Amino acid sequence: MMIDKFVPIEQDNHSLSNHSVQLNRWLLKSIGAWPSFSSTTKLEKIISFVLIICCYCFICFTVIPCLLHVILEDDSFHEKLKVLGPLSHWLVGGINYTTLLLRNKEIRYCIEHMQRDWEIVTKTEDQQVMIKHAKIGRYITMFCAAFMQGGVLSYCAVTAFSTQTIEIGNETRIVHMIPCVVYKKLIASDTSPTNEIVIASQFVSGFIVNSSAVGAVSIAAVFTAHACGQVSLLMAWIRQFVDHSNIQDKNIVLNDIGEIIRHHLKILSFITGIENVMSGICFMELFKCTVNICMLGYYILTAWTGHDIQSLIVFSVILFSMIFNIFIICYIGDVLTEQCKMIGEAVYMTNWYYLPGKDILNLIQIILRSSMVIKITAGKLVHMSIYTFGNVMKTAFTYLNLLRQMT
Repeated sequence: MMIDKFVPIEQDNHSLSNHSVQLNRWLLKSIGAWPSFSSTTKLEKIISFVLIICCYCFICFTVIPCLLHVILEDDSFHEKLKVLGPLSHWLVGGINYTTLLLRNKEIRYCIEHMQRDWEIVTKTEDQQVMIKHAKIGRYITMFCAAFMQGGVLSYCAVTAFSTQTIEIGNETRIVHMIPCVVYKKLIASDTSPTNEIVIASQFVSGFIVNSSAVGAVSIAAVFTAHACGQVSLLMAWIRQFVDHSNIQDKNIVLNDIGEIIRHHLKILSFITGIENVMSGICFMELFKCTVNICMLGYYILTAWTGHDIQSLIVFSVILFSMIFNIFIICYIGDVLTEQCKMIGEAVYMTNWYYLPGKDILNLIQIILRSSMVIKITAGKLVHMSIYTFGNVMKTAFTYLNLLRQMT
């Protein structure tokens, strides 16, 4: 900070900046959704483009036949419910993947903003604060990836290893069950090797839609953790500014308060960038999680009634991952709202009343700007908060109770 004497730091801030988004980069690069930077080579751009085409092919190969099955097959209501859960997960996952690609520029802006924040750190204690918050973002990424990928891919594996016996004319066949059923008049999934190809493709598409969901939630968590670290630094700098002014018993150089205000505006700009990235994703996640929590609750009750312990465990893991994801998104919205307010509160809690009148007016400007809170919303309609998380859970279980009554 500009107030105290600079202390050189030993670690490379550039490597620390890369380390903070390392897991997100691995996830999004695997599906071609990691944004391009000035250092990105032409070969990397070509590989990313090819990955995007392949990912869309795998998602469409899963979603379209399943959607046709729901529309055209004359199944019972119970059978359609069994298909609706996986279909909604793959369909909304594909939409989330598209949203990530469309928000490529906004994600790049936030990442570059993070890199600049790391570059201006010149004190070891400031660096430690940023490292602490970066670790929180990494831990959330690991938890999201472990539960979502583990839950959904376990469901795919359990389903694929289950077999069913079918009769076609005078021939009896034993085939593997498919995680996301297909319209058999379009794809003959009862024959080999078509059955195995469909299962393999659904494993791949499952990984893609899971990675898009985990990538969206985790990158929001990493951005939020970074914003919290910057707010912590700013509050420390404000306290230093006031204490330094009292010790010197004179007006501080204008550049000092100017740097604090500029950094405050940078933080608000960064939070606005997070809102631009997350608005569409939050809207789809609200819809997906409401439907999936309802359907997973129904599947768990069905598995419990049928004493299917294996399916019960798998559905429970997926349910926990869905609840965790929507909770993290809602909690992020609450945290960012509170962080914006905390800056003004931190100014007020200092010994500002000992400062000269001119410096008090400068601090009042920070308090006024902090009162203009930036909110994370779902499609600019719903404020993401713990209250919203409670509404999602109540709505999901209301629909679940309705399904129980109907079936």
